Parts: sequence; C-alpha cells; structure tokens
Amino acid sequence: MLRNEADAEDILQNSFIDIFSNLNAFQYQSSIGAWIKRIVVNNCINYLKKKRLKFEELTHNHEGKFNDISEDHPVEIDYKVQHIQNAMLELPDGYRVVCTLYLVEGYDHKEIGSILGISEATSKSQYSRAKKKLREKLIALG
Repeated sequence: MLRNEADAEDILQNSFIDIFSNLNAFQYQSSIGAWIKRIVVNNCINYLKKKRLKFEELTHNHEGKFNDISEDHPVEIDYKVQHIQNAMLELPDGYRVVCTLYLVEGYDHKEIGSILGISEATSKSQYSRAKKKLREKLIALG
C-alpha cells in the first residue's frame, strides 16, 4: 500500500506498538488477526492521508473516457505475481490503496468508502481506473 519498503517497515513497527499498547482494548468481536490487520491498514491509510492521498470524484466529464480497453476481448497475458506487484506499485496512491483494499484485503466498496472517508461511488471509480491502468501496464509487459 505504501510503495516504499522503508515506510512500510516504519508503519509496521508503529502498528505493533499500537497493538501492544492497546491489547487491553481488544473486545473479541472479531479474530485477533482481523483486529491487527485493521490497525495496520488504518495506520497505512493515515500515513498516506498525511502525504495528501488524492481521490478524484467521477463526474460527467469522465464519461466514455475509460471505454478504450474492452473487457469483452481480454488480451491473454502470462501474469506473474511480481509483474502485478510492480504494476500496482506504479499506480497513483488513491488507485493503489482502493485496489489493495478491494483485491488484497477483501473489503467491499462501502467499507472502503467508510475507511477512506470517500463515497462508495468514488471507491468504485478509483477501483475501475486502477484496474484499467493495471491492465494497460500488464499488456505493455505482454
């Protein structure tokens, strides 16, 4: 989510401090793993917000702009995990965070909107744009 290994290590270390400092606050409403994951994800998002994470609302000005790559005729690509990870790291912060929360962490768009303080529609549009950019990057690697 952070694009930078050193930043990720710092956030992970801070997250463990938060976890151990607040262990008494764990209320057993979910698994301990889910609680820890939520702390780490929230710390990543807070860090990115401090760095001015940008989201773009989908407006009528964008209509038709994203139809140039048809999903009806997918290009066959030999997807490699490393290629996908590298392509995701190249995405703008807003796209990358929404894509990671949706695809990797398994949150739905309503939850992502709540976590990031954006609308569900913005989450969906950011994901759609991220998916398009990823497709373009992977096709270019083709």
